[in-house]
Amino acid sequence: MSRCRILRSAGDKVKQGIRLDARDAHAILQSRDIHFLGALADYKKQQLNGRLVYFTVNKQINYTNVCSVHCQVCAYAKSRHAPDASTMSVEDIIADLSRDGEELDEVHIVGGLNPDLKFDYYLSMLREIRSHFPSITIKAFTATEINYFAKLYGMDAREVLSRLAGAGLNTMPGGGAELLSDAIRARLFKGKESKDAWLRTHRIAHSLGIKTNATMLYGHIETDDDIIDHLEQLRRLQDETHGFLTFVPLTFHPVHTPLENKVTPPTGIRKLAMIALARLYLDNFPHIKAYWVMLSEGITQIALHFGADDIDGTIGRERVTHAAGASTPAGLTNNRMISMIRDAGYLPAQRNGEYKIIKIYQ
Repeated sequence: MSRCRILRSAGDKVKQGIRLDARDAHAILQSRDIHFLGALADYKKQQLNGRLVYFTVNKQINYTNVCSVHCQVCAYAKSRHAPDASTMSVEDIIADLSRDGEELDEVHIVGGLNPDLKFDYYLSMLREIRSHFPSITIKAFTATEINYFAKLYGMDAREVLSRLAGAGLNTMPGGGAELLSDAIRARLFKGKESKDAWLRTHRIAHSLGIKTNATMLYGHIETDDDIIDHLEQLRRLQDETHGFLTFVPLTFHPVHTPLENKVTPPTGIRKLAMIALARLYLDNFPHIKAYWVMLSEGITQIALHFGADDIDGTIGRERVTHAAGASTPAGLTNNRMISMIRDAGYLPAQRNGEYKIIKIYQ
């Protein structure tokens, strides 16, 4: 069957509520019928969420850039002895969040794997945030961080997550997934947990009632087969646990990384195809996020017509992607987020970190 016929067949499956398979996914990634692809993904998106597009008033806290793992895709990590190595105190974190008063709906906390920090640092961080901001959603610590804590402090992942949840953790970000391929992880992410360990950590989190996000980093050395296998593994786990809130395709930024000038960044068409594939293939994920920090504001608006129903949040000041050469602003205002969504023809829905709607802007 020709690629075009497979794509049309995939469209029929979507309309009939039939799950797509790997052959359909290949046809989507290789298609240049961008109008058909966008219309199909938008149809699926509106089936699930109508004309709502979500955003949150949030702030990102990167509490340390000290990291004992040096990924080939990271421009942010520093060795513990580097002159520009830094770690925020709990007091610094509270002061940083306090600058935004009571406006925040979510705080997003991720950092490096710092061997000099004690586990009490993380527990104290969460307790103090919860004490000062009782209604905020605390989204913190990737599966990579959780597995590192378990190894460093002599616990298993379940105990780590249970204690963090007891201190105030609500949800987890999806970072550390990168590509769920052990071969690629060995080449680019040496020192991080295996793909099975990443999946297992999210399975444990879901069993404890901790909802999580899932990500995929693309635009480096992966193949279409790697991308589709990554999505298949996520879909299977979601069938099992129903614990994922959203999927976030992350575009690799190579500037200042060891892969600079060695990979070709994905085109705008490729970025939109990835969003569309995510919405069509991950039929059991409630939300697909177009992360404006990596995509640009313009591509993000177009992505809303390719299956994305969330654009993340105001951020405050993002550091990790900007260290790798992102040219987007470090943060956006609440009004700018609303304007972006309205201008794309959708209804802005302000949410918290668990996708509970705070306000719909008509």
